[in-house]
Amino acid sequence: MKHQLNIPSLILRSTAHFLLPLLLMFSVFLLLRGHDEPGGGFIAGLVAAAAIALYMFAVDIADAQRVLRVDPRDLVGWGLLLGVLSGVPAIFRGQAFFTAQWFEFTVPVLGYLKIGTVLMFDIGVYLVVVGGVLMILLSLAEAED
Repeated sequence: MKHQLNIPSLILRSTAHFLLPLLLMFSVFLLLRGHDEPGGGFIAGLVAAAAIALYMFAVDIADAQRVLRVDPRDLVGWGLLLGVLSGVPAIFRGQAFFTAQWFEFTVPVLGYLKIGTVLMFDIGVYLVVVGGVLMILLSLAEAED
């Protein structure tokens, strides 16, 4: 049985197929600029979850789950793990847990690259928000059937 949310609009389906990749790219943009300017893991996660929810309403639940490719509960677990692990490097440097740490790398193509634990924490928040919101939305959509 195919889970359809009874929205037969051709315009909505066409728009959702077009907007899904754009909204996901915008969520990554918000994630990457979030520790310096407005944005971050929370709002980026909400944008990504909204993109998949729009796709779910326009097509069907099974297709939205295929786009997601992983169980939302797994996203929540990996996000929590990544968020907690982002605080560990500070302990090894003799500082308080969750003190921001920066690591410098030289990448052959990109050159000098500086990455911090703040980004790692934001990615964890991103995964928790996407997983949590989609868990709720998919549960509600499946309960409707």
